[in-house]
Amino acid sequence: MPSPELEPGSRGFIIPIGGAEDKLKDKAILSRFMDLSGGEESQILVIPTASMLDDTGTRYQKIFEEMGGKATVLPIKNRKDAEGLDRSVFENCTGIFMTGGNQLRLSTILGGTPVATEIRRANARGVHVAGTSAGAAFISEHMIAFGAEGTTPIAGKVTLAPGLGLTNRIVVDQHFRQRDRLGRLMAALAYNPFVQGIGLDEDTAAFIGPDNVVRVVGDGAVTIVDVNDLEYSSMAYASEGEPVELIGVRLHVLAHGGRYSLSRRKASPGGRQ
Repeated sequence: MPSPELEPGSRGFIIPIGGAEDKLKDKAILSRFMDLSGGEESQILVIPTASMLDDTGTRYQKIFEEMGGKATVLPIKNRKDAEGLDRSVFENCTGIFMTGGNQLRLSTILGGTPVATEIRRANARGVHVAGTSAGAAFISEHMIAFGAEGTTPIAGKVTLAPGLGLTNRIVVDQHFRQRDRLGRLMAALAYNPFVQGIGLDEDTAAFIGPDNVVRVVGDGAVTIVDVNDLEYSSMAYASEGEPVELIGVRLHVLAHGGRYSLSRRKASPGGRQ
């Protein structure tokens, strides 16, 4: 469960990013994250655990420093690193950024460690937490570990795993349009209609504020899948490999500036009207 807020509205933003965010031109998503984190006064912790590449952390560190902030890479490559990390590094940070890679590396290395606890506590006291690609999937309590591509939900073709748990309201899927992942997101939601699905195109982010309103930033779209009013699901009866019938699904597609209230389950446009 998410760490309790110190007081209502004190939680920092939760920012899942669909991957392949712009790092060279206007850097709209990264700039917005850094501005929220204090701009030139920001102290950002970069967690490259999801990646197997040695330079992933330092690449983001350089980007944030070129934008005027300060960034520190936490070199957590295994559970021993996570257990032995000096937790004082979290005391003065204003933003935490988890890179892309493999979300199962995040869950198996960070899950249940003091690092995961400190990230939740930091977010509860107002620190903004962003994750791109695999980092985005890991943010919520329920994480899509892997699944088949395609627009139709198929029984047995999506696997869920425990995530970081900053919120239990959503399930996130990334590279959404580029990798045709509508079907696997709907299949994940069919297991538990309480949560709401957020499908993130590349170079697109959902800035989820302490008011539980999603604000869309980026060049792609955010697809919201709401199954709160689901009338029928065949998930309990479908055999592996069969299509899952879902009746009563609501779907919203939002571009830059669009908003969606997770509490009220209501969308508002941000584009041309």
